[in-house]
Amino acid sequence: MTTAASLKTWYWLHKWSSLVCTIFLLLICLTGLPLIFHEEIEHAFEDGKPHTVVPEGTPRAAMDAIHANAKALYPGEALQYTYVDDHEPVVWVGMADPATASDAKSHHYMRFDAHTAELLYDGPSVFEEQFTFMGVMYALHVDLFAGLPGQLFLGFMGLLFVLATVSGVVLYGRFMKKLEFGSVRADRSRRIKWLDLHNLLGIVTVVWVTVVGVTGVINELATPMFRYWQSTEVAALIAPYQNKTPPAEYVSADAAMAAATQALPDSEATSFSHPGNMFATPHHYVFWMKGSTPLTSHLFTPVLVDATTAEVTAIAEPPWYLVMLELSRPLHFGDYGGLPLKIIWTLLDLITIVVLVSGLYLWVARRKTNDARIRQIADTLTPAYSATRS
Repeated sequence: MTTAASLKTWYWLHKWSSLVCTIFLLLICLTGLPLIFHEEIEHAFEDGKPHTVVPEGTPRAAMDAIHANAKALYPGEALQYTYVDDHEPVVWVGMADPATASDAKSHHYMRFDAHTAELLYDGPSVFEEQFTFMGVMYALHVDLFAGLPGQLFLGFMGLLFVLATVSGVVLYGRFMKKLEFGSVRADRSRRIKWLDLHNLLGIVTVVWVTVVGVTGVINELATPMFRYWQSTEVAALIAPYQNKTPPAEYVSADAAMAAATQALPDSEATSFSHPGNMFATPHHYVFWMKGSTPLTSHLFTPVLVDATTAEVTAIAEPPWYLVMLELSRPLHFGDYGGLPLKIIWTLLDLITIVVLVSGLYLWVARRKTNDARIRQIADTLTPAYSATRS
């Protein structure tokens, strides 16, 4: 392929991959801005009582005491999940009616003080929560309120965005042979100035854009990844329990957690699903254990604990694709380096919005320029055509 033909191909790829995904990428960038600070926003507008301030080293309440308080509030419902907050001494407990528990939107949650087991907040259902400000931002960012089809669609838009980025880098290399790096020809037309600025901002943020784009695509595949893992490796682990009747009573959650912690002594339980939950089995607690180092704190190892004996059934080492997923999440949202990194992520997000908007402007401006040239040529040819006819 000749250089000219290659350049035209890359230009065609850049133009159409950009045009197809730009509107959706703008939506993702705009909704991503508040999600970068989701912890700070949620904490600032958090309802309910504050947790009790206690001296350092005060022992925490038993998990069973927290669960007992939750079940006393909703005696006809079943425990679904428990989440131990990383930043504050609070524990989140999710519950649902057993008849509708297979639908995650029917779940509702409560927040308890980790030291006193006191109820701090009785939250809405997951269905109701998605219509709060942060819920709307998250749904638009992740699946457009369309569930798995929406996730896969946005994942495809992310792939187009990565293609647009790669093709843009190739074109920029050819483009910069004629100019110094960072040149913005302010003395030229508005379209040329925006073209230079579009190219400059795009190449400056190319590494970040590529990382966020690729990790965004990976995150959109989270649901099928977990379903595949559950249907293959987890299914093989629990195969011996398939023909057994689910237990009528479960062993203490504290005993099950102690067994999981003993199995992985350098880790701590950050959350767990109760037996019968869609992310567990009718016979097991599934604990998600995280490490204590900066790297392993973002990696989660599931531990299956028998719900009748509190014995560890298996340590289900996550496959490579789930490790990739877990590592991609903090990279995507920039939430592994505290507030300074979140501010940097915000600035880069804003620059990306400028790149996307300027790209749309350049396409519209180019079409107007081409239309004007065609009209000019037509106006020039019309008198000559009329003369030949006469």
